[in-house]
Amino acid sequence: MFTGIVEELGTVRSIDPHGEGVRIAINSSIVLEDSALGASIAVNGCCLTLTSSGVTDGQQWWTADAVPETMDRTNLGELDTGSPVNLERPMAANGRFGGHIVQGHVDGVTTVLAKDELDDGSWRMSFAVPPSLGAHIVHKGSICLDGISLTVASIGDSSFDIAVIPHTLAVTTLGHRNVGDTVNIETDILGKHVEKLLLSGRLEGLPTSPAQPVSEINQ
Repeated sequence: MFTGIVEELGTVRSIDPHGEGVRIAINSSIVLEDSALGASIAVNGCCLTLTSSGVTDGQQWWTADAVPETMDRTNLGELDTGSPVNLERPMAANGRFGGHIVQGHVDGVTTVLAKDELDDGSWRMSFAVPPSLGAHIVHKGSICLDGISLTVASIGDSSFDIAVIPHTLAVTTLGHRNVGDTVNIETDILGKHVEKLLLSGRLEGLPTSPAQPVSEINQ
């Protein structure tokens, strides 16, 4: 599990076709400090597995394989040599929960619709609402874009906004995103579970008063 607090802005070293997927090599250092072969690392919010690592000319690097399903759902297929990528290791059990629950299971991509600088140095960015995800995007709720834990500042029928402080722009890919670019999106897992329960009818018969013991439900 991740939290959407980006630890490092890495750089794509190479991307090589690997069957219908690709093998990505990334230059980075922080996320390799305690990551062994087989460890999970989120790349632009997509959970990938470290398959090899090394040092070339003093630069640390590591590789991961992106399978066809990953390529279909994420913006990893748009990466090129030199592209910046957000990197995060899974949260340690004794770590501080700085963002929100992020699985690293990208739901799809969305498009940057607008990017406007405000007088305090922050930015307001607008994104398209993917039709299948609109119900999961909540005003003042958490959302993960390119692996970054963010708060929904406003939402309409076809777009939603986020407010971005200068620090976030400086240390993540959002500083490199322009109108028309795509970003990975993962909506809040808690909302997905609630929707699943509602659609399944499993919430029928729940007590309307806290005085009713759970053991008496549906008896």
